Amino acid sequence: MLIVTTNDLPGYKITRVIGEVNGLTVRTRNVGAQIGASLKAFGGGELKGLTKQLQEARSEALARLTEAAQTVGANAVLAMRYDSNELAGTFQEILAYGTAVVAEQVG
Repeated sequence: MLIVTTNDLPGYKITRVIGEVNGLTVRTRNVGAQIGASLKAFGGGELKGLTKQLQEARSEALARLTEAAQTVGANAVLAMRYDSNELAGTFQEILAYGTAVVAEQVG
């Protein structure tokens, strides 16, 4: 599965545009990471626990996007983007979305 953030795919011809696909995950923050983040606020620096949680959430959303694209018969996703929202100050929503297509390599 090719997933790109560009609107085109050099070296490929788009033979079919299937449409938008997405992958969504909603996660709650880990209490340990929250405590670590609160303590880190005093001294500054990277919040490694929260960084790890957000990276895991992005990976999960991307995996779900890939699965959705395969389910509709796509072999590529163009213009992939992430969107993120905080819900109720406790939950983090991560959405990966893009345009599912069928692409054939040229040349």
